Amino acid sequence: MKRYFSLYAVLGVALGLGLLALIVLGPRLLRTPPAATPEAPGAVAAADVRKIRARLFYVSDDGVTLTGVEQEVVYGEGAAEQAKRLVEAQLAAPAPPLVSAVPQGTTLRAIFLTNTGDAYVDVSSELRANHPGGTTNEILTVYSLVNALTANLPSVTNVQILIDGKEVDTLGGHLDLRRPLAQDTRWVTQP
Repeated sequence: MKRYFSLYAVLGVALGLGLLALIVLGPRLLRTPPAATPEAPGAVAAADVRKIRARLFYVSDDGVTLTGVEQEVVYGEGAAEQAKRLVEAQLAAPAPPLVSAVPQGTTLRAIFLTNTGDAYVDVSSELRANHPGGTTNEILTVYSLVNALTANLPSVTNVQILIDGKEVDTLGGHLDLRRPLAQDTRWVTQP
């Protein structure tokens, strides 16, 4: 019996020391060493991001048409992800001297593609709230988005613009947005 008591005492001391070591050293052992990351956590170095060349549309020098400009756009895996990347690039403020036809502050909420070639682009209310108005401005705004998708994605033939998840009759009273619109290059001047 004395022999079992000695064995239990040794096991108890060993367990106690093991528990103490786990308490003291455990957090250090379980911590994941920091990986070599760029300046911000989760950020990817700009050189590491895969990009494609795409045609985006901005207000031309005459102020009444669009001009297509080749730019690098972040690559998206699959048509829906690439459509998202294209619209985000089109909504972003361009480098001068380019001028966007899309009102500042407009953001992409969602994008949906159908098997029949329609894209539904859901943007924030700033598209309407910050729009300067007028027939020409409305046409340029709408077709900068429509043409960016249809010119760069063969699977997209028509684009319908939604605002805050809802269908709208028009952006400013001039262009019917109740149905998907096809690419229209009449509003695009050749460089």
